[in-house]
Amino acid sequence: MSAQRGKDILLKIEHEGEFITVAGLRARTIALNARTVDATDGDSAGRWRELLSGAGVRSAAVNGQGVFRDAASDALIREAFFSQAAKTWRLIVPDFGQLEGPFLVAALEYAGEHEGEATFAISLASAGAIAFEAL
Repeated sequence: MSAQRGKDILLKIEHEGEFITVAGLRARTIALNARTVDATDGDSAGRWRELLSGAGVRSAAVNGQGVFRDAASDALIREAFFSQAAKTWRLIVPDFGQLEGPFLVAALEYAGEHEGEATFAISLASAGAIAFEAL
């Protein structure tokens, strides 16, 4: 895989059956995690740690910062935060893949400089099974 432009990572939210690109994200992070379950016991070979395959909890977290594209995307994110209902999100990483599934808006921050644009920061936490499709 060659070097990728960070600006090509897209964050979309499903609204009325259509995925809408959310905001003008300038910085994004996608973290995939899998907790491990330690199954080591007194009979473990050489006392090496043994992990139980497939037993851990998986999660995904997304963080982004940027400026809102328009009032509509601002309203969708704000609605998702205040309702605290899991919404379907799609995360597209070119030449890697696409993640799609339910996420909750875990944090939403607004900021602005006196002589600059209003900005926001968002944190999403997976709230169910996340599907992956290679691109």
